Amino acid sequence: MSFLGLTGKTFLIVGFANKKSIAWSVAKTLQEEGARVIFSVRNEKRKRELEAIIEDSTVLTCEFSHQEEIEKLGHDVGTIADGKLDGVLHSIAFANYSEGLKPFHETKREDFLEAMQISSFSLIELARACKPHLSTDASIVTLGISSTQVTAENYGYMAPIKASLEASVRYLAKSFSHDSEVRFNSVNAGPLKTSASAGIPGYLVNYLYAEKLTYRKRALQTREVSDLATFLLSPRSSGINGQGIVIDAGMGLNYFDREVVESATEIKK
Repeated sequence: MSFLGLTGKTFLIVGFANKKSIAWSVAKTLQEEGARVIFSVRNEKRKRELEAIIEDSTVLTCEFSHQEEIEKLGHDVGTIADGKLDGVLHSIAFANYSEGLKPFHETKREDFLEAMQISSFSLIELARACKPHLSTDASIVTLGISSTQVTAENYGYMAPIKASLEASVRYLAKSFSHDSEVRFNSVNAGPLKTSASAGIPGYLVNYLYAEKLTYRKRALQTREVSDLATFLLSPRSSGINGQGIVIDAGMGLNYFDREVVESATEIKK
């Protein structure tokens, strides 16, 4: 028997982009551990792309900017899972960077609200839509960022939106606790090399800088993040609830790394 105890369980994975995505890595691990995976993707094009590379999995579509589609997703998943959904991975985010990097105070109302809906509030809507079909001890995991306190200029208005996502995790954990043991946690990852991150202005430079700040001088890997998410989805993490768990290879604790300090100030030995 698998240590994680995932055999025969059913999970909904929301947010597949491609084989480099965290959602894909989590889904593959779940399947290797004997779990059943239901995918939800944004549109028919992505559905066809996913169906071309997987076997024996159900792929649904849901545009998370539309409430009625989220409600339909919950209903359809409940039917497919026969009313026993053991967990959900919420791995979706969107920000409109089409006009390039702007100072935070120039953020447009429509851009902020759209990103808030898709990247943060959608977790609340998805949890509500799936609630009637969740196992009593199901686990819901979302993806945050390693620190919502660091003011990364190139991330713009997404940092406060991720902060709201992390806060929602705690409130959902409390809200669901009144009639179930469903758990909510977030995996707060440092910079990763994914297709989603590639769309952030100036991301590559920050990614390389973050790598230098890790204790091991080697960037965080997608598989490391997906392994943590899979653990949180499993019964083995039953005592963890309402948490934002940081995984960044030590980056957030290493601001005064000698190598980085000397490089920044041009100190010569």
